[in-house]
Amino acid sequence: MLTTTDPRTGVSAATGLEPSSAEAVDAAARWAASAAHELQARGREFRAQLLDAMAAAVEEARDELVATADSETGLGTARLNGEVSRSAFQFALFAEAVREGSFVEAAIDHAGDTPLGPGPDVRRMLVSIGPVAVFGSSNFPFAFSVLGGDVASAIAAGSPVVVKAHGSHLLTSQRSFEVLQRAAAAVGAPRGTFGIVFGQQAGVALVKHPAIKAAGFTGSLGAAKALIGAIEERPEPIPFYGELSSINPLVVSPGAAAARATEIASGLFTSVTGSAGQLCTKPGIAFVPEGEAGQAIVDELVALTAASSAQVLLNDRIRDSFDAIAARLEGAGAAPAAVGAGAPEGSTGFFVPPTVLESTAAALDAELAEECFGPLVVVARYGAVDEVREAFGRIPKSLTATLHVEDEETELVAALSSTLEASAGRIVFNGFPTGVRVTWAQQHGGPWPSTNSQHTSVGVTAVRRFLRPIAWQNAPEAALPVELRDAGPVPGIPRRIDGVLVLPA
Repeated sequence: MLTTTDPRTGVSAATGLEPSSAEAVDAAARWAASAAHELQARGREFRAQLLDAMAAAVEEARDELVATADSETGLGTARLNGEVSRSAFQFALFAEAVREGSFVEAAIDHAGDTPLGPGPDVRRMLVSIGPVAVFGSSNFPFAFSVLGGDVASAIAAGSPVVVKAHGSHLLTSQRSFEVLQRAAAAVGAPRGTFGIVFGQQAGVALVKHPAIKAAGFTGSLGAAKALIGAIEERPEPIPFYGELSSINPLVVSPGAAAARATEIASGLFTSVTGSAGQLCTKPGIAFVPEGEAGQAIVDELVALTAASSAQVLLNDRIRDSFDAIAARLEGAGAAPAAVGAGAPEGSTGFFVPPTVLESTAAALDAELAEECFGPLVVVARYGAVDEVREAFGRIPKSLTATLHVEDEETELVAALSSTLEASAGRIVFNGFPTGVRVTWAQQHGGPWPSTNSQHTSVGVTAVRRFLRPIAWQNAPEAALPVELRDAGPVPGIPRRIDGVLVLPA
């Protein structure tokens, strides 16, 4: 029997759920395979209706979802309500994108004479890759789990989904799956459009199953490597889209430190401690200039941290990892600058104190840049911009890199731009990387080890992960998808016809 644990108390309770057997995993994957053709064949409008139904079902179940997740994650109702809103918004946004249709990249080259001689009729677009396995994350029980962006983008592509529920919020995952099933029933989606499995062994079996054609994952680097190893045992390889580890360096320029020390320190503290520091975009290293202006930032950050309360982490594994990594960072030379309050007296929950450690840019290496999931940041002092640039070359790549700078510091921006661009997938100016907007232009991915993909896992273009191109040559009209046909109603989507982009009327 699987159990769930309230991280505020450390008390576990039975869920009534069992680890999925090999037979159950096989059944879920096979049902997904049987649904794949029909889901694609019903067309974009049907998938848009399904996504709209998913958004509506999430809103209808909001109160139950939030209450269940709060008892399993300790994230609080305000944060969880915001996340439910994000999940519903994602589904609705993908519905709009599916109707708009540009993501299929429809292209038509009619037969005719070319500079190289007679050319055949060739038509190309992107179609579903097939059933997708999605692994829910611990820190986002909705937006990166059963009701998350991976599920939304897979359905937008026309791919059935089998979700591996995260062990930190099993009941939330089950309730969320029931929401998806209600949405599927509301529009008559084929059986197998959604599936769910429980337990680590089930997750490994899922990515090995021949019916699964891609996997989306958000979690630790170690778990990702285990799944990649399982995938490598398959006779037929599949893509693995993983969001893994990120230190998210933040750089404060001398001008910004002089102009906005208190504001920057306050924003940094909020970004480091928001959701108890359990966000993939939390700044783990803050480069601060030497001198009085930089010291003012550190002093304010230290004061805020020293006055802070203990924060509860999602599970005992994350709590134990936080303690171990904090100790390793100190052992590698990072000096304690401030530690907040410890766990409340008599508490058996998974509490840790917000923590600030200090080092220098010159001393930074991979050891001092180990990601610590939780409310901890390493402040690295620098005397010259070159020290920052050189330090970026020694620390792991990230999802984000942030620069606080004043308008007149154009030379500093020019000096750091190529370094930031090579180190991250999203560059933030005069803000903080926590809080990822769900939009067409978003890029939530970066160089290894932050992700192993050039694609984003947030925003509309996340759908590209679960699509593959097909070209039809000299095909009869009846064999073509509607998006590539000449006869009949012209689909209201952008198409490139004989090299010219043609927009819908």
